[in-house]
Amino acid sequence: MPLQTFIHMCCENGQWMSRLPEELWDIPLYNLALPGSHDTMTYCLDKRSAVSGNESKVVKFLNKCMPCIVRPIIMKWSITQVLNVTEQLEAGVRYLDFRIAHKANDPSMNLYFVHMVYTTVTVQDTLWKVLRWLEAHPQEVVILACRNFDGLTRRLHSHLVACIKEIFQCKLCPRNVMPTLRTMWQLGHQVIVSYEEDMELKEHCELWPTIPYWWGNKTSTRALIRYLEHMKRRGRPGKFFVAGINLTENLGYILLHPFGSLKKMTLQSLPCLKIWIKQQYPGPKKECINIIAGDFIGNNDFVKDVIELNTKINPPLDCQSRGAGTNNISFFAS
Repeated sequence: MPLQTFIHMCCENGQWMSRLPEELWDIPLYNLALPGSHDTMTYCLDKRSAVSGNESKVVKFLNKCMPCIVRPIIMKWSITQVLNVTEQLEAGVRYLDFRIAHKANDPSMNLYFVHMVYTTVTVQDTLWKVLRWLEAHPQEVVILACRNFDGLTRRLHSHLVACIKEIFQCKLCPRNVMPTLRTMWQLGHQVIVSYEEDMELKEHCELWPTIPYWWGNKTSTRALIRYLEHMKRRGRPGKFFVAGINLTENLGYILLHPFGSLKKMTLQSLPCLKIWIKQQYPGPKKECINIIAGDFIGNNDFVKDVIELNTKINPPLDCQSRGAGTNNISFFAS
């Protein structure tokens, strides 16, 4: 079955990994092209929550003095996704960017996600949603990047890791396993958890080290692409890593675009970024890519374009083989 036919037949790419050809089952996941979402949980930011403890004193002061003016601006430039976590997984996203925090002065153990402000949903409820989705898609693999940890004490870290292990149990892939699809299917693993805290890593073999994220911190598409190409020339990390195609606003940009938003900024950049994505090659060589993460992932065929990069793989992997056409491998249910 040709890839294009597969894309349309598979419900929003929800089972694209299970339909990869057998030639790709023994390739490590860090040598495949995987779609990801940047700041995954911002679709449910709480308009009424306090500003994150990580934000500057200026932002907190302005929000306190002029909430009717400042809060709408914060929301316009904080929301990076509109699909909920289940919809993102169903759309084909396999890397979830979880920025986890504990609210200041909250006596409970509840943990939330954060981007300027906190989410309405808790981390634990979201992990259960991911589990339910995985149970319905037993051959799909998800990478959870747990980061930020604003306000987490050692006790809260222990609580979070205990929740992760309780919820996913044997679905967690230990970091000593070579994460190929065939191996993970045989062992029943579906979840790789990257954890940005060294103390917990030492104590739990189920946690993987921090996954490097190439963050350009750019307001223009051309500058972002130049940054990504510079990083490629320096050479990809040996295992998992993320090329972030997300633009980032700054105060100057916001002042120059008083009626703008992160969504408008992102949508304007997508045609150029689409061209860049289609030029990439997955694999182990220096200039190859792995995870590509973006904002508003439901727009402009982003997920489909990243998945299609895997058709360029011609084992043994060689990302420099520019002659490898996109028709060399068709995705089909084996």
